[in-house]
This record gives sequence, structure tokens and C-alpha cells, in this order.
Amino acid sequence: MARRKRIALIAHDNCKIDLLEWARYNVGTLSRHELFATGTTGALLGSELGLEVTRFLSGPLGGDQQVGAGVAEGRIDFVLFFWDPLEPQPHDVDVKALLRIAVVYNVPVACNRATADFVLSSPLMDIEYPRLLADHAPLP
Repeated sequence: MARRKRIALIAHDNCKIDLLEWARYNVGTLSRHELFATGTTGALLGSELGLEVTRFLSGPLGGDQQVGAGVAEGRIDFVLFFWDPLEPQPHDVDVKALLRIAVVYNVPVACNRATADFVLSSPLMDIEYPRLLADHAPLP
């Protein structure tokens, strides 16, 4: 990972306000990185923070899968996904697939504000980081 991280920001509807408040608090740090987001979340972040945010589709319309593809292709370094654990989502399988691919490619994932705070404030956010990939080939 380069010094300037490529961060994907996603939030389910009930978590968008929390993500927006978190992002406002961390706007200085976020401004040093390249930001990506799904649908409405990206529009909110871009207009509220005044930062450039590359937008994917809405999560239920394929945005989560686009973020997963970005992870697999090495275009996303960090996923911040404020998901709602108490509300069933019609695209739960896409959410699970995104989280699985992030683990497969050893990409940091923050699913709540506390984890996002710890990860974003890590000294590793401002340096190059050699992300190791596990060999997932079956054992002989």
C-alpha cells in the first residue's frame, strides 16, 4: 500500500449520519487519502466535506460488488463499512462477499466507529505498508 491510501466508505441507511459525523471529525486525515464510496454515501460525503469522492453504484445495485472488485484488483486499500447489524438488508449476500474478499486480500476493514478511529489514527496510515497476501491454495 502506498502512503496515500485508497479508502472505500460505505454506510447502510441507518448508519449514514454516524459515518458523516465520523468523517467530519476526521476530514483532515481523510483529505490526505483518495476516497471512494457507494451511491448516496458518496454524494453525502462529497457535498458535506468538500472532498473529492469517487462514487460507485448504490450498494444494493452493485456498489458493494464494485468495491469488492476494487479490493481484488488492488485499487482499494481500506474498507470502512458502517453496516447495520439490526436491519435485514436485501443485498446481504453482497455485503458478505465484500467482507470475505477484503479478508482474502488482507485489506483492513472497519465496521464501526471505534474500529475506524483506531485504524485511521494508526501510524501505518501515513507510511507505505507491505500488505502480505496469504496463499489460499488448498494443501496437498
